[in-house]
Amino acid sequence: MRSFSIVLLIFVTFVTNAQDKPAYRVFTGEGKKADYQDMLKQALRADVVFFGELHDNPIAHWLELELTKDLHAEKGSNLILAAEMFERDNQIIIDEYFSDLIKESSFETEARLWKNYGTDYKPLLTFAKKNNLQFVASNIPRRYASIVSSGGFEALQKISDDGRKNIAPLPIDYDPELACYKDMLNMNMGPKGPNPENFPKAQAIKDATMANSIVKYRQQGQMVIHYNGSYHSDRYQGILWYLNRYSPSTKSVTITTVLQDETGKMSEESMKMADFVIVIPTSMTRTYK
Repeated sequence: MRSFSIVLLIFVTFVTNAQDKPAYRVFTGEGKKADYQDMLKQALRADVVFFGELHDNPIAHWLELELTKDLHAEKGSNLILAAEMFERDNQIIIDEYFSDLIKESSFETEARLWKNYGTDYKPLLTFAKKNNLQFVASNIPRRYASIVSSGGFEALQKISDDGRKNIAPLPIDYDPELACYKDMLNMNMGPKGPNPENFPKAQAIKDATMANSIVKYRQQGQMVIHYNGSYHSDRYQGILWYLNRYSPSTKSVTITTVLQDETGKMSEESMKMADFVIVIPTSMTRTYK
């Protein structure tokens, strides 16, 4: 009777696991199975945590918020939030909103918010405001990135001194052979035009400005969690390439999110993409289209 009970327990456990549909799984960059606690423990050792998201993925946004809460529980006021989705010339609007100088409605009207702000980024901003944490608008104003896309880095010389305060110090280093930029040309990701080589330069000026923003706001003993599209930090390139030039001693941990039909094993193409890879089912719903 005892042996029958054991067999039955094993069978029920097997059936339960077979029917389980996890919303995500965590792997190390080498493809070994990990979990959320592994990711949190490693993140707590870093100066900067890069959360590379899929912009329209609800699991990525939920985990961003949960990780932020848990980092705050350990770091308290030494935690700084920073995001690609907010441009540096909107920093004053964020600061005025956090200081209750302007109403939330004024902030949302005047800031150039992404269309999924309400569902995906407002919870992060609200958490920061409620807990008196600094929230950094790290990205270059999009109008300046557009200038680079059409006229190259040299076109930025025409911008006023006040405008340049919202850009990484010029001139910036740029390596066109870096895979994250070279691939943009090889995959024809940019607009078609007479100077396609300027398109990855626009990506680079964003990466440089975000890295510069992190260095500008972070003080000794503080941690920054930076939210960005995964392409900006995958394979330790993009923002990290510039961060390593601006502040080579800064310790970082990278997280990326990928979609797979099967989540039980990480795909070969995601190997060494980041320190931790969050694998999410391809069938997962989206926050916008």
